Amino acid sequence: MNVKPKIMISSFDAERLEMLLNALPPGAFAGADSLEDELARAEVVDPEAIPPTVVTMNSTVKFSVESSSKEFCLTLVYPKDVDASGDKISILAPVGSALLGLSQGDEIEWPKPGGGVLRVRIEEVMYQPERAGEYHR
Repeated sequence: MNVKPKIMISSFDAERLEMLLNALPPGAFAGADSLEDELARAEVVDPEAIPPTVVTMNSTVKFSVESSSKEFCLTLVYPKDVDASGDKISILAPVGSALLGLSQGDEIEWPKPGGGVLRVRIEEVMYQPERAGEYHR
């Protein structure tokens, strides 16, 4: 994988995600190390200081896939908020933990089912709780 882009997360998200990771039984989540690595490398700032173009928890993000003209939207959520709609992705999914803290314009390699990767670009943070003034969610 290429060099990872710089990421920024709010102190509220960092605290909640640390609590989530600490509450998981050992071995219950295969991607725990990846999420811990993302949290460790993130710049943690006050929620009010998060730029409006950064992906935070409960943000809705529009993506494009480099190899096609497809665009799609997902909302990054805590595991308890995932539902059958297909428009939410858990922070505990590998792609979910990879999205946290990225900014509009950043690109990541997204694992494809069955192997390989897709290059995905964050086109727009369509909704971000911090931008909407919702700090205690």
